[in-house]
Amino acid sequence: MKQLNEETLEEKDLLLYIYTPFCGTCHLARTMLEKIESVHKTDVFYEMNASFFPEFMQDNKIESVPCLLIKKDNIIREKVYVFHSIPNIYSYLLEYQPELFKENI
Repeated sequence: MKQLNEETLEEKDLLLYIYTPFCGTCHLARTMLEKIESVHKTDVFYEMNASFFPEFMQDNKIESVPCLLIKKDNIIREKVYVFHSIPNIYSYLLEYQPELFKENI
């Protein structure tokens, strides 16, 4: 996963995984996201330790962790709080990052 910085938060399109280090559910969610990245052989997600960004958490009304925040065209489109399965996460990727699924010819 890509490390977050202040400039990253200004990007128009962003898949942001928000976690806290001592959250067991966050570790399970991270495992799912890492498997997706290993299949695609690229960093797909940015990661943010919620503990270091309390203002961001409050401003964007992040209710809990883990959270996959999806920003498209500079608008927060989704906040995914339940990581049911890898196929479930893929349903969001198909909608918001379809370029991941185009074949390189």
